[in-house]
Amino acid sequence: MAENFRMLAKTFYGFEELLVQELKELGAGKVEQGVRSVSFEGDLGFLYKASLCLRTALKIFKPISTFRVFNEKDLYQQVYAINWDKIFSSDKTFAIDTTMNTRVFTNSMFVSLKAKDAIVDKFRRTLGARPNVNSQNPDIRINIHISKNKCTVSLDSSGESLHQRGYRQLTNIAPINEVLAAGMLKLSGWKGNSDFLDPMCGSGTLLIEAAMIACNIPANINRESYAFLHWNDYNKDLYEKIKEVSLKKIQPFDYQIIGFDKAPSAIRKAQENIDFANLTEFISLSRKDFFRTDKPVNAKLHMVFNPPYGERLPIDAEEFYSKIGDTLKQKYPGTDVWFLTSNLEALKSVGLKPSRKIKLYNGKLESRLVHYEMYEGTKKPR
Repeated sequence: MAENFRMLAKTFYGFEELLVQELKELGAGKVEQGVRSVSFEGDLGFLYKASLCLRTALKIFKPISTFRVFNEKDLYQQVYAINWDKIFSSDKTFAIDTTMNTRVFTNSMFVSLKAKDAIVDKFRRTLGARPNVNSQNPDIRINIHISKNKCTVSLDSSGESLHQRGYRQLTNIAPINEVLAAGMLKLSGWKGNSDFLDPMCGSGTLLIEAAMIACNIPANINRESYAFLHWNDYNKDLYEKIKEVSLKKIQPFDYQIIGFDKAPSAIRKAQENIDFANLTEFISLSRKDFFRTDKPVNAKLHMVFNPPYGERLPIDAEEFYSKIGDTLKQKYPGTDVWFLTSNLEALKSVGLKPSRKIKLYNGKLESRLVHYEMYEGTKKPR
């Protein structure tokens, strides 16, 4: 039987409970919620499954050593003590990322360099050859986290962040992060049980993530690169088997996923991304100005979108958000509406009372995911 080990998945603020639920549904053991992270247990096959299927994880770390550190000598000796040649070969490149909250060291770069020296020296002594450092595109990523005197050395199994799904070929000025999009959809309760609309779809990220959730398509099915592919214990047959089993769990979707955008360039980019994600049969696009549209279906509609905040895209925020409210009130009865904004002042101009406000961050911008329930009959004659 394969041996279980501890892992740590990183996520965005506000998504911790979503990630706990995802991990439990996948079959993780000993799941524990942290701040912007969730720890859990599983075997190598589960690491592959989590990397492939988790929608709200940004990274998955495998801790390999934890120790107390009081000075640079402690750090060097403890990192040197790890059997690095059992983990990866000397022909691989590597990089070290350090995060810390400690008085022992003042510079994270110094910690990374000291750890690099220890790894290189260990390889030289063990194999007579050393791996090279590649800070931009390494085969192996090592994470060092120091909290007070506790140091944890982990392997970053993901490499590039897991939000890089592999389907987004083209983007607009202010594209939404794919993990943020998936988390917004999950917080909105989207399960694929109705028609869906993103009325300001940009390059199509919310549409694609909505389709993948509705059809139970693995989040990273289009991704080709993970750091664990370069580990000595990588099992290609096991990974392919996990992938095959995950694909068999895809389910049919009987509703429409619709995207509007008034910019021809956005529609073009969204269509190319949708084509690349092989989701053309589920998603339809139209070049439309949301403020001049009517509800595109007669049945219940689930709407999630990411309007411009006025940060990178210039708008008259007060007027723009007022139009959002007017359009929803007049044209979209029977619609469950969710959108994300960091412009909390302009939000007042919507003229509707949100039933929920969830604090999130879009990059460094503190934001709110707001919920409006547009009941049938909300539209009032003038």
